[in-house]
Amino acid sequence: MSTAARELQFLLAEPERRLLRRIAARLPDRVTSDLLTLIGVAGAAGAGAAYALSTYSPWWLAAASLMLAVNWFGDSLDGTLARVRRAERPRYGYYLDHMVDAFATAAIGLGIGLSPYVELEVALLLVVGYLALSINVYLESAVFEVFRLAYGRIGPTEARILLVLANVALLVVSLALPGARWVIPVTNGAALAAVAGMLGILLVRCAGWRGSSPCGQRSPRLPRRGSRAQPCALARGRRATTHTANARVMAAATATIWPVVSGITVASAA
Repeated sequence: MSTAARELQFLLAEPERRLLRRIAARLPDRVTSDLLTLIGVAGAAGAGAAYALSTYSPWWLAAASLMLAVNWFGDSLDGTLARVRRAERPRYGYYLDHMVDAFATAAIGLGIGLSPYVELEVALLLVVGYLALSINVYLESAVFEVFRLAYGRIGPTEARILLVLANVALLVVSLALPGARWVIPVTNGAALAAVAGMLGILLVRCAGWRGSSPCGQRSPRLPRRGSRAQPCALARGRRATTHTANARVMAAATATIWPVVSGITVASAA
């Protein structure tokens, strides 16, 4: 989990890493990782609110882009600052970071759904798709001990940049062609295409792990206490146990979240 090997292969990973380390080295002592996490949360909430307020003026899309930048600053820099200052809290940081990421995804997605540019149901599908990709990353880190945050060359930073570019395009179209009826079908189609793409990427990623364990595909039972088991058998047993626990967590989370999503969808349809 928190000690899994990090493989950051998205397009801007290396220049972003160098930039973040330079910024972290120059921050005053009063700026802490927890403060940066709060800044990231505020940026996500602000972006969601700005998207919702774009119903009244398309200029709120510019505010949403600014808030996405604030979210990037806090969310990307908090862990880097802890590593630069050698003040890591691996387990706490892993838990907090991913809880905050889930909130940020939901807040931004809900805001997009409350904007005049994307239907709420479509935006919620985007949220579910992105969270499914995120959950898969967390399970991979627990089961395979590899933390691969990106899918292909697209990571969270690239996703924010794509949102900003979409905001600019929508702002220009809204100012140049106010009331254009083709905007919503186009944005809904693009969002649905993104959902389909995320599903396809998830299936390919899951299929790629099949048989990737160096100890083989099967996971035998844990050895009895006191017996001399081979390291591979122990590793397989631990991973099988972890996989079962995470599957139960996912099932419980789905049972809790799905009624809420369904209720929002029904309410919006009414």
